[in-house]
Amino acid sequence: MLIILCLMTWYYYSNHIAEVNRKLGQGIARDASLIRDACINPDYAPEDLARIQYLLETEFTCSLPANALPDSALKKGFSYNDTLNSELAGRLGTAVVVGQMPDDAKLHIRFPAGENRAEIVIDRKRALVINSHFFIVWVIFFSLLMVALAIGFLNQQVRSILRLSEAARAFGRGRDLEGFRPSGATEVRDAARAIIDMKNRLTAFAEQRTAMLAGVSHDLRTPLTRLKLTLALMPQSEDLKAAQSDLDDMAMMLDEYLAFARGEEGDEPSPFDLGTLVQEIASSFGPHVPVSGPGSLTARGRPLALKRAITNLVSNALKYASHARITLVNGPHWAEVIVDDDGPGIPPERFEEAFRPFSRLDEARSQNASGSGLGLTLARDTARMHGGDVRLAHSPLGGLRAILRIPH
Repeated sequence: MLIILCLMTWYYYSNHIAEVNRKLGQGIARDASLIRDACINPDYAPEDLARIQYLLETEFTCSLPANALPDSALKKGFSYNDTLNSELAGRLGTAVVVGQMPDDAKLHIRFPAGENRAEIVIDRKRALVINSHFFIVWVIFFSLLMVALAIGFLNQQVRSILRLSEAARAFGRGRDLEGFRPSGATEVRDAARAIIDMKNRLTAFAEQRTAMLAGVSHDLRTPLTRLKLTLALMPQSEDLKAAQSDLDDMAMMLDEYLAFARGEEGDEPSPFDLGTLVQEIASSFGPHVPVSGPGSLTARGRPLALKRAITNLVSNALKYASHARITLVNGPHWAEVIVDDDGPGIPPERFEEAFRPFSRLDEARSQNASGSGLGLTLARDTARMHGGDVRLAHSPLGGLRAILRIPH
């Protein structure tokens, strides 16, 4: 755009200034014709010539002195010299010499006047306007200056917007962006303050929810513990074992509710080996959960939260299947942990429903499996907290495939 602007400006002003200089040359040529006629008219006295010189405000002589600087010594290479020469020659009908003295900036116009040679001396600015080349250079210079200022201003604003975007992503992943403060234009600062206020409100709400459920969990654990002790002291029977199993399920559900309320584990983001973490999780379930993929894969995140999420996926698979398999994929920008099982699976139209809190798709899966229905929900929350996601698909083993993806 800048090049097009410069070319258009150059074209317009070159033509415009050339036309103005042509008009000025025509005016000089008319004056020169009048002066020549006065010089060759024998009826004109020196007083008449002086009066013409006064009226035209032009210095001239009808007879060039013998000691005048020769024509060859005049400087003739100035802008629009050809235009002025053309107008003078066309008006006077004879060859004209136009040039500058070496020691001044005035134009000397010499032409035949009868038996003598007349000379007109005028200021150069009277015959020529400003050189268009200099004007174009100034236009380009100030255009570049304005572009540089605009780029600097936009860089400052874009930097503030990018910083705000980075802070929003960090807040969305449960982290604080060190050194972030509102900056930039008024609208950007207002948006940054709004995001900070929203983050503070959400943090306060999450802390209140966690504190409330932690209190509820603590209050419920006390009677559960008493019930467990009471059942442990009673004679063992099948009914007693069923009651103890129910109490264990209730304690597990309390733990899952509390983990869901927290939304994240207490560990801080740090680099860790995702391959080693997956191997540890598979080992905890026994040799019937094989692992394939790279043995080492460096990622950054909350290792305890991801361990819980992957454990939930594997545990969820083994609840409804006899075999499960973990595959670790190292992509150019993403790391994927794929959990396959050979269970009954879930219809594709109900994949998203499986992520709803406390959702139990019993008609598609075994109705005898215990749990609170929070495993997939917690896994997706953890993945999204890291900037990734969890999605479901059909497994090559015939059951369900859960894919946890995080950036690395």
